[in-house]
Amino acid sequence: MEATILIVEDEKNINEVLAFTFDKEGYKTLSAYDGITGVEMCKKNDPDLVLLDINLPGMDGMDACKEIRKSSNVPIIMLTAREDEVDKIVGLELGADDYITKPYSARELSARVKALLRRSDISSKAPAQDSNTITSGDVVINIDRYEVKKNGRILDITLREFELLKFLAVAPDQIFSREVLLENVWGYEYLGDVRTVDVTIRRLREKIEDDPSMPRYIMTKRSIGYYFNKI
Repeated sequence: MEATILIVEDEKNINEVLAFTFDKEGYKTLSAYDGITGVEMCKKNDPDLVLLDINLPGMDGMDACKEIRKSSNVPIIMLTAREDEVDKIVGLELGADDYITKPYSARELSARVKALLRRSDISSKAPAQDSNTITSGDVVINIDRYEVKKNGRILDITLREFELLKFLAVAPDQIFSREVLLENVWGYEYLGDVRTVDVTIRRLREKIEDDPSMPRYIMTKRSIGYYFNKI
């Protein structure tokens, strides 16, 4: 089945160009021109990916991302005209999987969309049996099901967070730099700040650690990078 992309962008000409571009590539597109409508359409239509502008009327992209994350782990790419790195980091902290700054090339945006959809498709088609799992303490990572449990409870993590956790966990005690994690987990020549990794690590720790300030699983090697501690 063709993937559905929800485009939440208030500038009509940009929305139409994006819709035309992705329709031409074989996707089904839906368009919303404000944050409130975008959130409602996401809940109603269950798209495969959301392109979400930050500067939206009614409800801005940050709040819209937060609302979507309350009920869905759909991949989200934030579209922003702001150069301030803080805005991008805040978007990631709220649960966005990626961001791209305007003006951007159609080729770059398409590559990022395809990368996220490919991972999402693998996740949704993963077999429910013969699971390949990694167990560490009270955390169980089910690689086949793209699922993480802590004390038997399934955790609500995004696809990007899972990919990062899996990459670290399959090579316990091996230290990876932020640059290496960007290259391998984000899956393309990433143009963003390495703080993207720090934000995603922080979100993961908030979900799997008993005390994020004193982690047991996702460890930091100062000035070098991160590693997974198998308990």
